[in-house]
Amino acid sequence: MNLSLTPTGHLIALESSDGAETHFGADRFARAFSQSQSAGIIALAGGRASSDWPLSWAYWRDFGSRYLLSLCRLQPSSAKLEPIPPPDPAALASLTLGIPPMPGAEYCTPEALASIWVDLDAWARDAVARNPEGFAGFLHEHAPLWRQVGRVCFHLAENKNDSEFPFAFMATYIPRLGKNARAQHLPLSQALREYAGTDNREALLRLLEPVHEAGTRCAWVQELLESSDIYHPLAWTPEEAYSMLKDVPALEESGLVVRLPDWWAKRPRPRVQVSIGSKVGETLSAKALLDFKMQLTLDGADLTPEEIAALTQAGEGLAFLRGKWVEVDGEKLRQALDQWRRVEAEAGDDGLSFVEGMRLLAGARRDLSGSDPTLDETGWAFVEAGERLREILAGIRDPSRLAAVQTRERLHATLRPYQQTGVNWLWFLSELGLGACLADDMGLGKTIQVISLLLAQKDRKAEATPSLLVLPASLLSNWKSEIERFAPSLKVVCAHPSEAERSELERIAADPAAALSSVDAVLATYGMLQRMEWIGRQRWNLIVLDEAQAIKNPVTKQARAVKSLRGRARIALTGTPVENRLSDLWSLFDFTCPGLLGTAPRFKQFVSSLEKDEPPSYAPLRTLVQPYILRRLKTDRSVINDLPEKVETTAWCGLSKVQARLYGQAVKELAQALEEQGEGIKRRGLILSTLMRFKQICNHPGQALGDGDYTPERSGKFERLRDLAEEIASRQEKVLVFTQFREMTAPIAAFLAGVFGRPGLVLHGGTPVAERKKLVDRFQHEDGPPFFVLSLKAGGSGLNLTAAAHVVHFDRWWNPAVENQATDRAFRIGQKRNVMVHKFVCKGTVEEKIDALIRSKAGLAQELLEGAETLLTEMDDEALLKMVALDLEKVRI
Repeated sequence: MNLSLTPTGHLIALESSDGAETHFGADRFARAFSQSQSAGIIALAGGRASSDWPLSWAYWRDFGSRYLLSLCRLQPSSAKLEPIPPPDPAALASLTLGIPPMPGAEYCTPEALASIWVDLDAWARDAVARNPEGFAGFLHEHAPLWRQVGRVCFHLAENKNDSEFPFAFMATYIPRLGKNARAQHLPLSQALREYAGTDNREALLRLLEPVHEAGTRCAWVQELLESSDIYHPLAWTPEEAYSMLKDVPALEESGLVVRLPDWWAKRPRPRVQVSIGSKVGETLSAKALLDFKMQLTLDGADLTPEEIAALTQAGEGLAFLRGKWVEVDGEKLRQALDQWRRVEAEAGDDGLSFVEGMRLLAGARRDLSGSDPTLDETGWAFVEAGERLREILAGIRDPSRLAAVQTRERLHATLRPYQQTGVNWLWFLSELGLGACLADDMGLGKTIQVISLLLAQKDRKAEATPSLLVLPASLLSNWKSEIERFAPSLKVVCAHPSEAERSELERIAADPAAALSSVDAVLATYGMLQRMEWIGRQRWNLIVLDEAQAIKNPVTKQARAVKSLRGRARIALTGTPVENRLSDLWSLFDFTCPGLLGTAPRFKQFVSSLEKDEPPSYAPLRTLVQPYILRRLKTDRSVINDLPEKVETTAWCGLSKVQARLYGQAVKELAQALEEQGEGIKRRGLILSTLMRFKQICNHPGQALGDGDYTPERSGKFERLRDLAEEIASRQEKVLVFTQFREMTAPIAAFLAGVFGRPGLVLHGGTPVAERKKLVDRFQHEDGPPFFVLSLKAGGSGLNLTAAAHVVHFDRWWNPAVENQATDRAFRIGQKRNVMVHKFVCKGTVEEKIDALIRSKAGLAQELLEGAETLLTEMDDEALLKMVALDLEKVRI
């Protein structure tokens, strides 16, 4: 069972398809999640855990336990419960940072966790109300380990009138709710009389069970039980009070409610205060040096040398310092001071490196050997950014506060507010010399944000070197056309034989500096980096990677070639959640921010140390990388209202060698047949059948040859579909795939099942009518199949499939009205998402030329677009053969 957060912020359980071992309770938890996310979370938290649970299970168990503890602290004795508000914003933010890598982790926000909490609370209160035994029955059914929680309360209070015994202890119990439904506390001694009077020894034992459990964990509780002092108010010394304060977690885990002085919630203590980066220059990089300063403080105020000496000589306990009780531990305080004095000495007059400073600010050790226990919530030190560095980091973490970057009239488009924010952020980091990862959802406009940045870079008087954009070959045409459309003033060179003459490429290779002196940007593909050595020798302004997941495997030649590039600043673009696969994350940051995550072996050790912490938390890692990742989701309220409802894009595909051979052969056969064929209906039939064959070849050789071999590598469209589907799957989104060929539905579905890791649905003309509604209902369910493959005729109308956020036209009908009707299966009333429409077109083939023809006639009356096939049948032989001819340079993708 895999736990996953959906784009709508719901926690669901998916059946594991990776052959992983089955963990204790998996079937029971899966059944609970099939009822609701709240039932699943309580199932995780309500019983015993296993040490071999996946970290995602443990995380959500802890979340549920946090709720159950809050519920039990209410001491409910009736079926009517008041709502329990979510944790405060700081706690929710901490929980968000601590989530382990898991599917959908990018959707984990404080708001999403608060929503899950509210849903959990509503579910629990309803379950309590429906249970005949009320709250006790609810605990017995759903959380048996918690059913004794909340019956006995330990109180600790200050006794300011007694300097020798400045604290007071009392144990109480709550037999019932008093007026206004408030808990009515009575001394625990009263329970002895009440239960003895009714001769209810069993009830008394149940009441005292948590106290006896606490006695097995805490020696002082056992002493109170043995002496019967537990039943009387007690005056305590600071040492006795501190024993209780230290054991609060054990008391609460035993099932007791604990009431403490308000000041203990903040754990007041003297701490080593470390300040980094008060005197930062105008640029930053992994090689920048940051000043370092440390001092011992209490609530931010410096302590005197005499106070420091007294505190470091003190034992463990409470001390009354500057008018307040504070926690002290001389040994730990000395250790923290010694540790940070060593760091200060090693930093010397030059200071720390930027990378080391960022690690310390994230709560990790300087050498990335693990998290620093002195910096956790109960640690004896804290690190903060100095004034200048704090100002810089605030701009990186909150781009909305950055000054707007102007592109004036040269950008032939109006940026949406979130896109302008993205440009500002990219400019800010690149000017500092830092790397950046723009990880916006697909369809939010990463391309136009980079184009705007390039226009802004054009104004840099001191920077004459061009920028380099490294792209998948399938996106080369997209980038070129987008630049021509939105920024025609940019001078761009395409370093690829499909877009440039061989002589021009040879001229650039001979003297890159001279040839590119007036060029703003060079577009190159990942494959060309290894073939064109001059790209690696050139020093660039910006280096931008699109679909940066292409370097997720750091040992490939492609990744090594990318990372060897030299530039002033590096930017990665990706639509996949970069923090959910740790090896991918390391490789990406090894490009954008070299050194930040250390070497690959060191990074593995760092992650392993985080997982071994108790409890495990990825907060130091997430805090370390978050400043350099800007991710906006289509589910963000600040973004979704600013988006068009439907975005249509052409997905360019190449041809495999087999496809190119078959296509060229089909063109020759058409030319020969036209010579032998006369005019009229036979010629028309020949053209239409050949056009159909061209479509089949572009889809997959297996369809054209009928050999049943649908190996993905034989088809450029299957390879493009893989790239697209991987990103959709990583976002936990759903997709409709339309094809006009029934025989293609099964191969596409089988291929996608491998990409998504679970099967999808198929609908074509042979699907029984009675089954269609069942298929639609399954797809519409939030945890239903992730993809639906439909033949255009059978599924192109009459179906409501609004669960999909993406529509793929795998092959084109060449009639916009028919395609739009199919798209409207997802883009219709009830659709709450923005829909991305991907139209697959093979470069260099008749598909590209007909696509251009349709777009050029988009403004004409609809009746002129009844079908592109009709237009082709009316061409003369020469024009027709030119239309279908294969452009070998363009298909080399």
